[in-house]
Amino acid sequence: MKLVDLEVIVTSPPAPGWGGRYWILVKVTTDTGITGWGECYASSVGPVAMEAVIRDVFERHMADENPENIELMFRRVYSSGFTQRPDLTVIGAWSGLEIACWDILGKDRDRPVHALIGGRVNDRIRAYTYLYPTRPSHKLPDFWVNAEASAEAAVDMVEKGYTAVKFDPAGPYTIRSGHMPSMRDISRSAVFCRVIREAVGDRADLLFGTHGQFSTGGAIRMGAAIEAYSPLWYEEPIPPDTLHELSKVASSIKIPVATGERLTTKQEFADALRAGTSILQPALGRAGGIWEAKKIATLAEAWNAQMAPHLYAGPIEWAANVQLAASIPNILMCETIETKFHFDLIKNGLSVEGGYIPVPTGAGLGIEVNEALARANPYTGTGLHLQMQEAAVSYHDENVFEGGAPSKTE
Repeated sequence: MKLVDLEVIVTSPPAPGWGGRYWILVKVTTDTGITGWGECYASSVGPVAMEAVIRDVFERHMADENPENIELMFRRVYSSGFTQRPDLTVIGAWSGLEIACWDILGKDRDRPVHALIGGRVNDRIRAYTYLYPTRPSHKLPDFWVNAEASAEAAVDMVEKGYTAVKFDPAGPYTIRSGHMPSMRDISRSAVFCRVIREAVGDRADLLFGTHGQFSTGGAIRMGAAIEAYSPLWYEEPIPPDTLHELSKVASSIKIPVATGERLTTKQEFADALRAGTSILQPALGRAGGIWEAKKIATLAEAWNAQMAPHLYAGPIEWAANVQLAASIPNILMCETIETKFHFDLIKNGLSVEGGYIPVPTGAGLGIEVNEALARANPYTGTGLHLQMQEAAVSYHDENVFEGGAPSKTE
């Protein structure tokens, strides 16, 4: 069996648009007629340029290769151009293609992917969700800085069965280096934690996100302000290019530090573990794919750390996350995004039931992709999947920023 054909589909989720401006899906076919699907979570270049990178990686390192040879192909990609170091864009291209290879192998053997990477340890995976508007009164963009509305959304999610909710009220993330949060941002973050904690009590964990925006000192100040509300994690408190400073944050506060959505390969995740990270959050469409994430999970296990795969993308990456999670003993939870488009794109092959994701038992990733739906929603914009604010944070006015991919309206 050999890899012989590649198609790239860039699809844009309709309103509300949670999951980013577009998702890059790859369809890989073998000479035996088996098709595998993957998703590339890489957005440092636009989708047209990214498609060219994906095709180059496939044609240069994977075409005519046996899809079983995951390690060999990874080493080719990782070493390409005399590099042998993490490369966000190239490894992002490889990650989606690698996921497709596992989908092919599972379908060829009529087995789920998790059965091929160690077998099933978990029958269901604890799910968590970001707090999105859930009621007509939750108007954007005010929702993102409204603690009471977020608490209402948290209650709605807990009533659905979720036992963990994530929010990030700490102001905008910018193209500048790590900054000191304004006193207003610190106060608002503490209020969010207090109000949501009062609303959900001990029925759910609080997951505090920041998107890597603070200086080391700023991260420590913010952590101290929210510590009393016992968040389960403090996510990406400093920029991903300053992992060497993360140990100062981890040792200064009592909240477990989590990071990983912008890291790639075991090399960077090993650095995060050395710096005191307690929870790793690889995005499988960026971090190196399923096999590399399995290695990352093994490193985490040796450090007594846990895994919580990240998701701000489409449902094919979600399916890969779930297959990995089923096979590892140190899974904490998986991020979910529940929109009709997510579910329709994989013909409801995944679900969230009472706050848990049942592990699919079907072959490969355990999902069927609605290719016609993906093609019927092409991306026609000019923005990147996620974008950061250029302006500096304000120390006079309230910082209101809804994120790197503003929500769509009908």
